Formats: sequence, C-alpha cells, structure tokens
Amino acid sequence: MARSRPPRSPRTAPHRRGNTLTTQTSTFRQLGILSETAEALEAVGIVHPFPIQEMTLPVALSGTDVIGQAKTGTGKTLGFGLPLLERVTVPADVEAGRARPDQLTDTPQALVVVPTRELCQQVTNDLLTAGKVRNVRVLAIYGGRAYEPQVEALKKGVDVIVGTPGRLLDLAGQKKLNLSHVKALVLDEADEMLDLGFLPDVEKIINMLPAKRQTMLFSATMPGAVIGLARRYMSQPTHIRATSPDDEGATVRNIAQHVFRAHNMDKPEMVARILQADGRGLAMIFCRTKRTAADIADQLKRRGFASGAVHGDLGQGAREQALRAFRNGKVDVLVCTDVAARGIDVDGVTHVINYQSPEDEKTYLHRIGRTGRAGKKGIAITLVDWDDIPRWQLINKALELDFNDPVETYSSSPHLYEELSIPVGTKGVLPRSERTRAGLDAEEIEDLGETGGRGASGRGGRGGRQDRDRDRDRDRERVQERERPARTPRRRRRTRGGEPTSAVEATSSGTAPVTPVEEHASEPRTPRRRRRTRGGAQGGAQVAPAAEAVVEAVETVAAVAPVTESAPAAEAPARRRRTRKRAEAAVDTVEAVAETAAVTEAAETVATEPARRTRTKAAPAPETAETVVDTVEATEAAPKKRAPRKKAVAAAP
Repeated sequence: MARSRPPRSPRTAPHRRGNTLTTQTSTFRQLGILSETAEALEAVGIVHPFPIQEMTLPVALSGTDVIGQAKTGTGKTLGFGLPLLERVTVPADVEAGRARPDQLTDTPQALVVVPTRELCQQVTNDLLTAGKVRNVRVLAIYGGRAYEPQVEALKKGVDVIVGTPGRLLDLAGQKKLNLSHVKALVLDEADEMLDLGFLPDVEKIINMLPAKRQTMLFSATMPGAVIGLARRYMSQPTHIRATSPDDEGATVRNIAQHVFRAHNMDKPEMVARILQADGRGLAMIFCRTKRTAADIADQLKRRGFASGAVHGDLGQGAREQALRAFRNGKVDVLVCTDVAARGIDVDGVTHVINYQSPEDEKTYLHRIGRTGRAGKKGIAITLVDWDDIPRWQLINKALELDFNDPVETYSSSPHLYEELSIPVGTKGVLPRSERTRAGLDAEEIEDLGETGGRGASGRGGRGGRQDRDRDRDRDRERVQERERPARTPRRRRRTRGGEPTSAVEATSSGTAPVTPVEEHASEPRTPRRRRRTRGGAQGGAQVAPAAEAVVEAVETVAAVAPVTESAPAAEAPARRRRTRKRAEAAVDTVEAVAETAAVTEAAETVATEPARRTRTKAAPAPETAETVVDTVEATEAAPKKRAPRKKAVAAAP
C-alpha cells in the first residue's frame, strides 16, 4: 500500500537550485551601500546598477561567499568592488560612528588578485573612484615596476591591495607584505589565471590568508579547474549568473560581428581602409604574436594613423604610456596581443579588429568584449586566413554563430565597403587633412624603475626609428670610449727586460764593447731568434753569448769588478740565464790563463765571426784561444743546471 506524503505549505517548501530572479530598476543607494560610496559613484555619473551588480550586492554585503558569472563588459568590477570597500574600516567610519578606533590598522584588509598588469591598474582606478569620499587607500602591486615605491607604500599603510600573483608572492616571501588581517578576498578573471598557469600561485596566496574571511570569485566562464578551486577554498558559495532576458547568446547583443576570409598579404591594406569607416571612434586591433603586433603598429604609423602597441616585448613604462595615450585620445588605434583582451575598459571603443584568428572561443569573447560595453554598440571584425579556417570553424560551432564559411574578401571588394560603411574611393593611406591626433610621442613615458632585461621601449617600442638611432649613437660613443685608452698600454708594452727599449739600447751602447755581435744578432729577426726556450737555442746562437761572456769576464778580471753586473746588460733577456752560467765557467778558465792580452785577442776573434760558424772557425786561432773555445764547448756539453745569481757573484773576485 502506497503511502502518500502530505503537501507542504509554500513557507516550508525547500529552496530550489537555479532560481530565476528578475531585477528591477533601482539605484545604488537603494541596494544598501554607504552614502559616501554612492556619492562618489554619482559624481562620475554612475547611478543605476547593472544586473550582475544588482544581484551580487545584497548577497555579498551580508558576508556570504559569492561566485559571480557574467559576460564581459557587464560591470563585474563594481559587483565585487563595492562589497569589498564596505568591509574595510577607515578613519571616516570612526568619525561617523560606524567603527571603533581600535579596529583601524595599516595592514591590508582586502585583497584582489588579477591575472594581468593592465587589469590590475584598471581595477585599482575603479576602487579609488568608488572610495574617494571615504579616502580608502588602494595600492596596485604588479611586476615591471621597481620594488622600492611599493614597499614604501606598504610601510605607510594601505587598506586594499590589487595585485598580480607573482609580485604578491614575492613581497609576501620577503616579509614586506602582511596578509594576516585580510577580511575579504576577490579572484577576478579566474579563468584567465587558469589559462596563464597562475592557479598554483593563487593557492599559495590563499594559504597565507586567515581562515575566517569572505571569498568572492568572478569570471566570464567557469572551467572545471576554477570550480574545483572554489570548492576547496570557498564556504557554501552562492553562484550568481547574470544575463539579460533578450541576450541569451554567448556574445553581447550590442556587438555587430563581421567575419571575412582574407589573405595575409592584403590584411594591412584592409585594416587601413576599415579604420577610415564612417563613425569610427577608437579602435583596437588584436594579434596572436608580439612580432605581428609591433609590425602592424609600425605599418599603420607609416600610413598616417596615430597608433600605439601593447605587447609582452615592451617594458611596463611603454605599455602604460600606450594605454594612457589611448584613453586620452592622443592615439586612436591600439594594436595589442591578448594581454590587453581582459578587463580593459576604455570609453569610446567602436571597432575591434581580430587581425589574426583567436586561439579559442574564450579569447574571442574577451577580444570583442572591448567594445559594446555598458550597453553601448560596437563592431567586431575578424579576418580569417586560409590556414586558420579549421580553428575558426571550431570557434564558430562553440559559440553557435552563423559564420562557418567566411566570404573571401579583399581590400577592393565592394561588399567590404558596403557592410562596414567605408566611403567609396578610400585608399590605404590616411589623408593628411584627417591626421589630427597628437600621436604616441605626445604622451610622456613614466620612469618606473623597471625590473628585468626589457627596456622601456623594447622591440617595436614607442619611439621606433628615433629610439633605435639614439641607442645606436649611445653604443657608438661607448665603443669609442673603450678604444681610446687602449692605445697607450700598447706603446708601454714595448720593453726589454722590464725596461724601455730605448734604455736597453742606451745601456748596451755605453757598456758593451762587442758591438758587431749585437748588430749581427739582431739582423735576421727570424722566429727562431725570437723564440724563448730553455734548451732550444742552436749553433752560433749559443757560442756568441759565450764569447761575449768571456770578453766581459776578462774585462772584469782586469778592472776587479763583479762579472754579473756587465754580462746581462749587453745580453738580450732570452739569453741572460745562459750568460750567467757560462760566465762562471769562463771566469774559471780566465784564472788559468797567464797572458790576459792573448785571451782578449782570441775572444775578439771568436766574437767577430758569424754566429753559425763560430765552432768551426775557432780552430785556426792561437793556442790560448783554442783553450778558451774548448772550455766553452765543454761547458755547453755539461748538464745545463741553472746557477743561482749569488754563485756567479761570488766567483767574480
């Protein structure tokens, strides 16, 4: 028998998942935010909330964990930013009686983690705008800037920190960043952090925070890894997905999309003509590679357009300079890679051009989401090369678009002019009468004390040819400075025996009596004469120094002077050691000779002969000379032991 359950009353009915809530037109003041915050928003013209903001604020203000999902460009930043500012205690709250003085602190009370530097700057500016009346201190921490200003700002005290994972971990690891008082954590663009591989760093940051906190996660898409992160680190979160009733597709309804099949060689000409369409305001051109972005920016500049570039090869100073110039209207065309496809909100962007097909459907959504923001209309144009057709068809299928087979289009195709409202007769060069923008050079570049190897300009940087010429001149000056002092040491190296060559020649001409041998020895200048070896000297090269030593020894005996003082003076440095050794043997021989004059004549005869024939021509000399030569040969045949200098000096007396 089946048992029937009694019907439940509506009051006791359980909560159903996936409830559809309809929003009503209201103001921020009606949603319960502080009057100071509402005043700051009204000062910049923000009065009515968007659907994601209207649905998120009541839940987030109660302290519940929130997962917010909405299309790009629908106001997610204020959806988490306003509840974040409400949880921060500042001196204005103490004055208004909403907080106690002991609740004030100089350490960060709220943390926002974002994937890119450009998004970090934008979120910081939005929070500063909303917290201006309450004077909330917001600090942006990201790489590419010097550490010192960020560390000094942390020492002075901050209330909210917006940062990228890498620099946050770096400062926290150095004990410069204290995260122990954080009350609220926001993970913005979580799917992009997943794609960039930042989730492990994000988990390390989460583990540094107090366990009791409010966590909010916002993203345009929700991959499985992001859902897993939410399950691990969030407590019973409320998942809010905001869409408009008349905008059920994946893309924003206000964006008119055009897809053309274009040839790679014709794309620059097509882009130059599209940029001259009627009603075109600011335009963003997206490329897949950094090299292509830099090249297209240079080409458009040569065609007369005020263009700037934002890509990874640029230094942080050049990237911020290009974005400032784009926001200020000095540049109306911004060529960038996907680094600028996330969260960049610039008023007045009417055209987005995908110069190269995006990698996947998420990248496509974020690219075209730079236009048609906050309810405004925009135009998105995608140029698909023949090689990218398979990739584009996957994107088209995933987003359920109607561009599976793009029309083959060239810069002169009539339908290109008709669909995009390009005036007839438009060419690929902007007329001089329409070149009214100040250009990128009119925007000052800020010295950020950049870290890393990339400079402020980088490849394809701000100054283009002007910067490259300046760098080339600077390098040339450095090379010249290095070459100038190098000439003097080369002159000083021309020494002999530790003394200048001129001094050696003067000494040898003043003290050496055997000048013919010195002249004859310096004539050949063969490699064999110049080679300094211990035992490699041959023939006359050995006999000539011995003869010189004999003559010098004879003169020394007659004058009762040290032998070793005169022997090295007339000798080349390479033969000095052999001269000392043979001088000692020659002194012993001279002591046995009775007639000093005969020995001198014999020595002079030996010295005046050619170097190679000294041994053979020494035979016809007198008997005393034969004794001297035999003694010299016996000395050469003996084992070559180096005689210390002291022994040679001692043997002289």
